[in-house]
Amino acid sequence: MVQMTVFHDGNEQKFIEETGPRDEILYNLLLSQDESQVLIALYDQNDVLRYANKGWRAAYHLAPGEEVAWGALMRRNFEAGLGTVLATQNFDEWLISTQSRRGKVPFRAFETDVVDGRWLWMTETVQANGWMLCIASDITPLRTDDRRLRQDRDLALRASQTDELTGVGNRRFIMTRLEELTRRELPLDAAVKGCVAVLDIDHFKAINDHYGHQAGDQVLLDFARHAHSFVRRLDCFGRIGGEEFMLILPETPLETGIGILERVLERIRMARPLQNWPDLAYTCSVGITALRAGDTAQDLFARADLALYEAKLGGRNHISVI
Repeated sequence: MVQMTVFHDGNEQKFIEETGPRDEILYNLLLSQDESQVLIALYDQNDVLRYANKGWRAAYHLAPGEEVAWGALMRRNFEAGLGTVLATQNFDEWLISTQSRRGKVPFRAFETDVVDGRWLWMTETVQANGWMLCIASDITPLRTDDRRLRQDRDLALRASQTDELTGVGNRRFIMTRLEELTRRELPLDAAVKGCVAVLDIDHFKAINDHYGHQAGDQVLLDFARHAHSFVRRLDCFGRIGGEEFMLILPETPLETGIGILERVLERIRMARPLQNWPDLAYTCSVGITALRAGDTAQDLFARADLALYEAKLGGRNHISVI
């Protein structure tokens, strides 16, 4: 590891990044763009802002040298009526839906409005080490009808990737990310890292039968919200059908993945999702497997699903590993 120094208007901030000439070239390039009219920011693998030029800081109301998690910044600006224009009344639902897509693919481009009236074309480029470079250009002068068409396209794309009930990624989105995990081109001497888990709410049919399907939907929403709170920026979480969900943990050793899921299970055990039945508690079972050299997406899914089956047979409310 090497330590570099970032200067934000005279305030010194530590910037830790993996060593390598390409990283240093990128970073030095960023430092030269502080006065650029293009908005530039760099987020680390935990989605904490580590560099932003003056244009970005002005648009998103950041203090000089401030480092803040993306989700916390968006919440702060939403509550203050600043930054990005969000067409939602429920910020938490919007955040889960957006974080389900943010940083999950190597490159993404989309349009966004800011409250000062500007219309920005935003790109997100994710590096192999998980750092994400964001660049935004002002495209306000473009024709309004063209803008409307592109906004409709973006909304349609978002809907095609999102589970309608829970707001997390849907089966199509999560299975595409699983395919990408197994298709990565790695150096011959590189260690294969990553794991995949399938999570299933225990006795969900009984909840539906006893409390009704609306209550069942509330349990699904509660589960997705709690589980998603443990998802890191490079991870991917989605609903694959019914009460079954998948969590993809790239570049993650199996032991680390198990630790994350143990915290998920503990959170779910403490959850009380139904206001009309405050004593209702529920649990979930998990099957997890590590990525192996030569695995296909079908191989990973099959092993994780088999591990889930073993967790169910073993009494539920725990993690089984294959």
